[in-house]
Amino acid sequence: MGKLKEFDITFTNNKVVYSPGESISGSVKITTGTSLQYKAIKVNCLGSCGVSNKMNDMSWTLEEQYFSSTLSVADKGTLAAGEHSFPFQFLIPVAAPTSFEGPFGKIVYRVRAVIDTPRFSKDYKAQRPFYLLNLLNLNQVPNIEQPSYAVTTKRFSYLLVKTGTLMMKASSDQRGYTPGQIIRLATEIHNKSGKDTGCVLASLIQKVTYKTKRAVFDLRTIAEVEGAGVKAGKHAEWREQIIVPPLPQSALAGCSLIEIDYFIQVSLKSPETVVTLPIYIGNIAVNLIPSRPMPSTPAPTTISPNPNPEGVTPSAPPAEEDLEEVLGAGGSVSEEIPTKSHSQQDQSGQPPTMSPSAFSYAPGVDLPPSQRRADDTSAPLFCVSTGATIPFFTEGNATPVPTSCPLILPPEYSTWDFTHEPPPTYEESCSSNNSSFNNSRPQE
Repeated sequence: MGKLKEFDITFTNNKVVYSPGESISGSVKITTGTSLQYKAIKVNCLGSCGVSNKMNDMSWTLEEQYFSSTLSVADKGTLAAGEHSFPFQFLIPVAAPTSFEGPFGKIVYRVRAVIDTPRFSKDYKAQRPFYLLNLLNLNQVPNIEQPSYAVTTKRFSYLLVKTGTLMMKASSDQRGYTPGQIIRLATEIHNKSGKDTGCVLASLIQKVTYKTKRAVFDLRTIAEVEGAGVKAGKHAEWREQIIVPPLPQSALAGCSLIEIDYFIQVSLKSPETVVTLPIYIGNIAVNLIPSRPMPSTPAPTTISPNPNPEGVTPSAPPAEEDLEEVLGAGGSVSEEIPTKSHSQQDQSGQPPTMSPSAFSYAPGVDLPPSQRRADDTSAPLFCVSTGATIPFFTEGNATPVPTSCPLILPPEYSTWDFTHEPPPTYEESCSSNNSSFNNSRPQE
C-alpha cells in the first residue's frame, strides 16, 4: 500500500446489522510509515440496488439509490508517520429497504473512505459493507391470522368419454410465518374416478422478481413433502408440516426493483392438478390471542394478494355440485395419506430436531424440554447470507458481539451456477459449517 501500513474502517462495537432511522458510527484508522500529504480525507455512506437480466452480472441494467452521504473528516494537510483515527457518523433514512443479494440483483450498503492525494499521486480507498433490516411486522398484513385456502376440480376423460371427477382442497393454518415457525398443511382429495392418482406433493416456493426492462423471475423450491397417491373411488386426507428455514422476508419495502413472494403449492402429477396458497414470511410473528385450533373446513377467502407465479396454474373454483360432493364427503370413511418423503427429514425418516443454536431465537417454536438450555454457547458466530438478520457478529478472533436482531440470515444463493438448482437441505441451511462467511468475506 506504499506509504500506508493500515487503512481500515471499523464500526462502533463491531456492529454490522442496523435498522432504518438508526445512526451508524465508527472510525477510519490510518497508519503511515512516512509522512503523507493529502488534499482531503472523505467518508461516504451509500445504499443502493442494482438488477440485471444476466446471472451474477455486476453491470446493472437498472439501478436505484436510497441515500448517499459524504463527510469530510480532514481537509488539506499532511499525515505524520504513525497512527491516526478519524471518527464518523451517518443517519440511515427510515425508508431504506432490507439488504438482499440474489443471482440477478442485490440491495447493498457500505461505508467507503478515500484519501485524496495531490496531483499525480495515488489515491487510497477502503470500504466496509453493513447490513440493514427493515422489519416486516406480520400483524400489519390484513387477515394474516386467517387460513390460506384453495380448492379445485379435475375431470378424468379417456377417448372423449368421461370417467370421473377428482377434487382437491388444501389449507394452511394461517398466512404469515417467521423463520423457525411451522406451516401446518391440511389436504383433502376426493377421487371419484376409476383410476388411482399419482403422488401428492406440497412445496414451499420462493419467487423473486427482478424488474429489469424485461422482468426476470427466479423460482426456487425451498422445501418439499411428498405423500402417497389416492386409490380409485376413495376420499383421503393428508396433514403435514413444513418448518420455515431462514429466508428473506416477503416484499422489500422501499425497493422498486426487487420483489419477493412465497407460496405453498400442493399438486398431483397424475392427473395434473395444482392449488396455490400465498403466504408471507416476516420478522415479527403473528400474535394469535387466543390461540385457536386449525379449522377442519375453513370458509373460502380471498387468497391472492400477490400475483400468480409464472408457470404455476392458478386453482380454479369447482362447479357448485362438485363442491357439495367434496364438502359432503365427511360422512364417508376417509383414508389417511402416508408421507413418503420430506426434504426436512433425515435418512431415518424422523422429523427434524431443531437445536436452539440453529435459530438463536425463533418466535412461535416450542422446543422439546431436552433441548431447552439456559446458556447455549454453540450458536454460529456469523451465519452470513442474503438480507435478513443475524444473532451475533464477530471478526477475526474478536469476542462475538450481540446485535439487536433476533434471527439469522437465509441461504446464500448469489453464487449458484443454475437458476433453478434445488436449495440446500434444512440442516445444511442452518449449519455454520456451510456458511459462506467461513469460506470468504462478502465482497462488494
